[in-house]
Amino acid sequence: MEILFWGCFVGGALFAFISAILGDLLGSWLEGIFDAISADFLKPVVTASAITTFGGAGVLLIRYTSLNDTAVMILAILIALLISVIIYFAYVKPMENSENSIGYSHAELPGKLGEVTVPIPSKGYGEIMVKFVAGNTLHTAASWDRRDIPAGALVVIVDLKDGVVQVSELYETEQQKEMM
Repeated sequence: MEILFWGCFVGGALFAFISAILGDLLGSWLEGIFDAISADFLKPVVTASAITTFGGAGVLLIRYTSLNDTAVMILAILIALLISVIIYFAYVKPMENSENSIGYSHAELPGKLGEVTVPIPSKGYGEIMVKFVAGNTLHTAASWDRRDIPAGALVVIVDLKDGVVQVSELYETEQQKEMM
């Protein structure tokens, strides 16, 4: 029985060491295996930690308790499951939800501020840059109030029509300029 636990402990530790060296390559290979059975919680890091914990708990329980083999096996499985659940909810799940994206919805554009990068004529098109948290996006722009807008001007997006943002120049008062 102790050989089984040592094998799981050493195998899990080797897997962790190899995956740290090979990183995403090994993880993406193994994740594909688990996609077939559609089990979100069977990520390689969770599976490896379960096997390693099972082995380590089994070795410790055999050496430092007087429990019989069946009790040691059941307790080692329960400890491995508990640690795996903790790792999944404390590490894996939050990391999956923390990906950054520059994705945005066109519904978010009205009201956003932008800077003119290509001058916008009163009857024609220019370009503006809108800053989002994860990056900047460029948009074809037209003047909403039919006025020329120079490059570098601060504008507010009023509307979106046929993929073209309709913008109006944001005028600053003298008091606002002095504050900057």
